Amino acid sequence: MAADTQPESGATERFEDVEWDELGGLGLPRRTQLLVVATVAYVGAVAFDVFVTDDVVLSGTNWLFLLTLLVGAFFVAWPLVENRRLTAYYWRRFKKNRAAVVSAAYLVVVFVVGTVGPLLLAKPELNVLAAYQPPVYLSVDSTVPTTCVGQTVDGLCQGTWQYPLGTTSDGKGIAKLVVFGMRVSMQVGLVTMLIVVSIGTAVGTSAAYFSGLVDEVLMRYVDIQQTFPTFFLFLIVTYLFKPSLFLLITIFGFLGWGGIARLVRSEALQRREESYIQAAENAGASDGWIIRRHLIPNVSSTVITAATLLIPSFILFEATFAFLGLTDPATPSWGQVIASGRGDLDGAWWIATIPGVFLFFTVLAFNFVGDALRDALDPRSEGEA
Repeated sequence: MAADTQPESGATERFEDVEWDELGGLGLPRRTQLLVVATVAYVGAVAFDVFVTDDVVLSGTNWLFLLTLLVGAFFVAWPLVENRRLTAYYWRRFKKNRAAVVSAAYLVVVFVVGTVGPLLLAKPELNVLAAYQPPVYLSVDSTVPTTCVGQTVDGLCQGTWQYPLGTTSDGKGIAKLVVFGMRVSMQVGLVTMLIVVSIGTAVGTSAAYFSGLVDEVLMRYVDIQQTFPTFFLFLIVTYLFKPSLFLLITIFGFLGWGGIARLVRSEALQRREESYIQAAENAGASDGWIIRRHLIPNVSSTVITAATLLIPSFILFEATFAFLGLTDPATPSWGQVIASGRGDLDGAWWIATIPGVFLFFTVLAFNFVGDALRDALDPRSEGEA
């Protein structure tokens, strides 16, 4: 009889002695191995750029954007490829919203063109001799431009493929400005979103799991931070230092996560009472292991939909500041181009209108995609059959 009960006692002891933090660490998965290699390479490249080279290879914004792409590849794209059945299920639900599918395709084009285009195209340069050129297939009075680059027919300057979307008052091609503006919008939206989601998720899950004093301190800090005027802080910083995209991203990223933290905390409080959380605690799992393996994955759908809806807000913030002249004038932005053409709406409407159309459809597309993701990822949104 003792021989029969001995294995059960031994099994219980071995189970309780499990090193939860090391669980899954033996024979690291391929994704973890590649993530470690990519992280080391990234840190080494940043250190080399900052401390070794005389000339900066990439700006701080570009390094943050590269980090965002790495995070997206390992924590978004890779799981989607691995869990094909779950991905197919979400896709079937997502594609029910046709406007969201079209919006997602449009955003993919904007992302690819905005990421690759500036690497292949030269930065727009001043050319006063090509000022006020109309878009291709359109024409304007030839007396308006300084010099008509295209053909002149019946006193009208015809658009040319050299400037397919026309030019500004200082002769910069709007097509190039739109492409470079895509990069700025994607950088601001995605990088700021990554910072906000990372901090907000960490604070929200910690406040929900460690109730009592920890929850009280974290939430009271969130209250104070949300009452702080981030806009005025940005004005002060840009007055003291040179305005840049990096400052805008860091200020709104590190001070704009309060809403996400509250949303995650609310969702995590419900998950905190689930039986699998209590089972993990009774089995001896560490707090960090439970938060990483249970709380965060089970609030991820809420985080993803909230993050998607946050991106257009950050894009609009940047466009607004650029329109007001509060960003780096050397960085082409949609808001900057719109501001430069607001005084020429009568004779050169395309200067402000074309970037405005791209800004409008980009913000609208993110909103459509965010709504569709919320319906696809949240099982509670599924109506009765």
